[in-house]
This record gives sequence, C-alpha cells and structure tokens, in this order.
Amino acid sequence: MTATPLGFDTGRLADHLETALPGTGPVTLEPISGGFSNPSFFMGFGGERYVLRKQPPGELLPSAHAIDREFRVLSALRGTAVPVPAALHYCADASVIGTPFYVMERLDGRVFHDNALPGVPPRQRAAMFEAMNATLADLHQLDLDALGLRDYGRTGGFFARQIARWTRQYDAAKTREIDEIPELASWLAAHLPEDDETTLVHGDYRLGNLIFHPSRPEILGVLDWELSTLGHPLSDLGYNLMPWTMRPGEQAGLAGLDLAQLGIPAMHAYAARYFAHRGLPDGYHPFYTAFAFFRLAVIFEGIVSRAAQGISVPGAADVAHLGRVWARHGLTLAGDGNGL
Repeated sequence: MTATPLGFDTGRLADHLETALPGTGPVTLEPISGGFSNPSFFMGFGGERYVLRKQPPGELLPSAHAIDREFRVLSALRGTAVPVPAALHYCADASVIGTPFYVMERLDGRVFHDNALPGVPPRQRAAMFEAMNATLADLHQLDLDALGLRDYGRTGGFFARQIARWTRQYDAAKTREIDEIPELASWLAAHLPEDDETTLVHGDYRLGNLIFHPSRPEILGVLDWELSTLGHPLSDLGYNLMPWTMRPGEQAGLAGLDLAQLGIPAMHAYAARYFAHRGLPDGYHPFYTAFAFFRLAVIFEGIVSRAAQGISVPGAADVAHLGRVWARHGLTLAGDGNGL
C-alpha cells in the first residue's frame, strides 16, 4: 500500500485509472498549494501529466465541495470563449481514494496569487487585467441552452437565496460569534438589486484561479469551478473587485498601492470595462462587492470550523482572523451605498 499524506492508497488509484485513462503503471501525486477547498494534485500516470481534484475528508456542509458539478461545467465549457482544461474522468466511487474525484488536463503556464503581479512589466500587467475582465464578460454571455446548463441552478432571486443560504451555512458551522457577519447579511437583505439577470457564474473568479500563457498576457484556463452555478453576473464582478478594497497583507490586496505606476486599472475603470465588454451601461454598485465579502467571510469561517473538527487544513491558522476582516470590509462598502 502506497499512501499519500492524506491517507489514500495510490496503488488502488492506479488500478482504477488503468480502466479510465490511457496507459498503466504507478501514480505520482504532488499537492498543489494555494487554496482552502477541494484538494488538488499534480498527477503523473502512464507517462502523462494530469491534475487530480477531490473532495476534502471529513464531514462536509450541505452542497459544499461539489466535485461532480465542477466536472460537469468544465465538460460543458470546453471549446467555448471561456478557456478551461479538458475534463477527462470523473469517479463517484469514494472507495477508490476516500472521496469522489476527477482528473483533468494539466495546463502549463503562470498562476499568480499576488494581485500586484510582482515581476511583470506594467504594460503586461494592464493586458493581463484586461484579459481577466474580458473573459469574465465572455462567461456571462454564454448561451445556457447551447451548453446544456439551463438546469445548472435556479433562475432569478439569486441574491436573496444566496444571502439566506450563506447565513444558514454560517449558523451551521460557526464555532464563534462574529457579529459583523449577521449585521452585513441584514444590510444586504434590505438592499437587494432590482434587476434579476441570470447567467452562468463562476463563484470564485479571481486572478489566482487563472492560468496565463508562459510569456504572453493570454489566459489558457479558468480553474476552480466548485462554486459555479446559475446566478446574477454582477456577483462575479463584485467578487473580482474585492482586491481593490483588500490591503496587501490581506490575501495580497491592492488597496494603498500606486496602481497607475503598476499599470493596474483603478477599480471603477476596471468595472466600467466589464460593462463595455458586454455592451451595457455602467451598473456597478458597492452592494455587489459587499455581498462578495459576506460570502467569503462565511467561507473562511467554514475553514475555521473544519480546523476545529481536527481536520488538517494547511494555512487555516494564518487566515482564522479573516472572517471578521472580510465582514468589516463588507460593512464599510455598505456604508458607501444607499441602496439600489
């Protein structure tokens, strides 16, 4: 038996993959760092390189870590204007490695977890932010019927449902009281937007979930579709805009940096470009980013909860304070908005 640090048998995995992928032989796995959700690994098998992504161990919150949905949306998006790695194999049998998992193509390129893009020339920074913006607009203009994703979520009422859902998630998993989270939830519920557009939304659309070409400001793949669903497109835009409010010590935010010198657009200019890409009038409001901070605060409290259960979550102790930080950022933005 050859077990990884997470405790599953790579020999059994290799036996399974021989029935699902070309080639034979042992499996090699290298954990991919940078996230707090579904564990991912660079995987070698049969002389080829892949990525394996699985559910985390332990008791999970309802509807969380939906590996099957990730595989479905990756499969549907292949060949569209939104680049994604090829989804190659899904395994629902938890007996193979302890949880369901899927295997996808490994893309070779650059992934940046620092929003300031250190080491990148200013002109290329600007082009990379423009590519991120245009790809998000492309995502929100995809034809759900043509993709076979019309049933991938509910139509309409997105923000009301999401505020209720994440409030329940917080109440179900919390190990401590953070007053700012229910306070922010109450403000959001009282300031719902009037329009009710429904598109495919990524749910975690940020720089760190994009793979760029090794040398060009071109996106090769959009990753981590765990939170994708049908919803309001401005929930994605609001989430994508969070780094402009976050400080450099808070998940490598941009607040306080000289953006013009870096070649990075100001927040409102970036938002305006998104609406221009979609041929729409500028419709940004602080509500959308306040909502993003609320949801992220609950997600980070879920990380705290998993750690409290004794489940190993690398980096959990380093981010345990951020649930309150995100909720406070959301309340600051709420103070900037007077409703919709």
